[in-house]
Amino acid sequence: MSVTTGTLDQIAVLAEMAPAARTALAEACCWRLFARGELIVGRADTTRDVLFIARGRVRATSYSLSGKEVSYRDLNAGEMVGEFSAIDGAPRSADVIALEETRIATLSQDRFWRLLTGEPTVAAATLMSLTGQLRALTERVFEFSTLAVNNRIHAELLRLAGLDGAAGASAHIRPAPTHAELASRISTHREAVTRELNRLARTGLIVRDGNGLRITDVGELSRMVEQVLGDLD
Repeated sequence: MSVTTGTLDQIAVLAEMAPAARTALAEACCWRLFARGELIVGRADTTRDVLFIARGRVRATSYSLSGKEVSYRDLNAGEMVGEFSAIDGAPRSADVIALEETRIATLSQDRFWRLLTGEPTVAAATLMSLTGQLRALTERVFEFSTLAVNNRIHAELLRLAGLDGAAGASAHIRPAPTHAELASRISTHREAVTRELNRLARTGLIVRDGNGLRITDVGELSRMVEQVLGDLD
């Protein structure tokens, strides 16, 4: 469904722009509403636009030839996706799928480059975002190479709660990922996730909370991961 226009005030990388310039940028975007489950861009697409998530939530994911899903990350309202292709001109590296009704503002590659060269604060914020993504990817590759499946599940739960490496009493993950979704994020099978989540539930470290999941002792779950990582040193 096409949408005439909207506001980009909540987009993080645009936060330091002058309000008038941000409004002009919003008017230069193509706006569209995507239904839950709808494909926004496809892997290997040759489009080069940048997408700003004005409302909703999306997932960057890919599928193997056998149909196995590999999820890279979920992005929320206020985030940007598609900047890789806009920067290097290569095809899309993943499918981007709407996880709920999502409003997207699409900016052309040419206009995005003009934005980066004309707005130093946006260029700096984009560099910070790309650096954060690279650090997160490096951390996940290290976990895949060194941690057992159960420890990867612990690390991913902390990451989904935004608390990897943190201490504290409790934290919520909303909405809770399905076992299949969690498996796709850490490169394992659903049955392994089910077994470990059931074990954590029996020990009281996690509990179901409506459509969410509550980590009852963040410090303990963090220590379980850190202990294993420490043993690798």
